[in-house]
Amino acid sequence: MAFPVLSALAEGYAVFVITDASGTFNQMTRDAAWRRMSEAGAQLMTWFGAACELHRDWRNDVEGLGTLFSNHIPDYRNLITSYTTLKGGR
Repeated sequence: MAFPVLSALAEGYAVFVITDASGTFNQMTRDAAWRRMSEAGAQLMTWFGAACELHRDWRNDVEGLGTLFSNHIPDYRNLITSYTTLKGGR
């Protein structure tokens, strides 16, 4: 991941690294790569943070983003179930 990130930064692009969507064989290598990319100017974030930023406003599509989160975050499913139950009760 580090090579394309550093290359894109060198070309002047704003780069966002989704840290939990990439992997390596050990923690030391991961931490060194994250540090190198961050110090070069890349923004490190998680898929959850990226999804929230891309969505921008819950008023746009609360059910769609809620479904995405509940499909990938089991504990989040409880929140969406409560929301849809409350919404259906109105």
